[in-house]
Amino acid sequence: MARQLDEQIAGRYSVGRRLRVLDVGMGQGTQALRLARLGHEVTGLERSPLMLATAREALAREPDGIRERVRIIEGDGRETGVHFLPGSFDIVLCHGVLMYVPDPDALLAGLGRMLAPGGMVSLLVRNGDALAMRPGLSGDWATAMAAFDSVDYTNRLGLDVRADRLATLTDALGGIGAPLQAWYGVRVFTDAAPDDAVIPADLGPLLAAEERAGRTDPYRRVAALVHLCGVRG
Repeated sequence: MARQLDEQIAGRYSVGRRLRVLDVGMGQGTQALRLARLGHEVTGLERSPLMLATAREALAREPDGIRERVRIIEGDGRETGVHFLPGSFDIVLCHGVLMYVPDPDALLAGLGRMLAPGGMVSLLVRNGDALAMRPGLSGDWATAMAAFDSVDYTNRLGLDVRADRLATLTDALGGIGAPLQAWYGVRVFTDAAPDDAVIPADLGPLLAAEERAGRTDPYRRVAALVHLCGVRG
């Protein structure tokens, strides 16, 4: 997904431009810190005390120049208007968050308001069009059959959450004034791997196959996750 995001940024902004990035639901700060290392000004918004502590610990280990480019704020992604002025960011990330929000419309509208003209929003969601894949590949036929007609599922943490369909999010991005520009699949081949699977010493071939599949039909349509990028006109 990082490669996909970098591809979209490189195709939209001039080389060396320092972008203003908002990472909503930043988690442990993986993407926020990566983008700060690339020279961008990053603001992370996170409500989980555990994730906040993890992100701050990771930030504290970074050199001074990178720490100065990152700001971490405790808050809910649905309250962006409380913390920031409209149009404050060139890039807004919202990765792995929508599945925990029963009604994402207010959150998406808030993300749209944060975008400067020409700004890009990046969403990573559970693929509601392929929910039957994981249980089907593992032989859980009852769960696979139920998944054809629902976007609700139980994740690996045991939480009841929601997936999103590509067509629904395409409409939603248009509704917030940031029409879909590109989309990718994420975890096409590796989603069914067990949690204790051995990680290959050389990840190059695996990543190359996943990256190719993530941009190629029909493979990307059955990926576990979908990465969408919309741009505000």
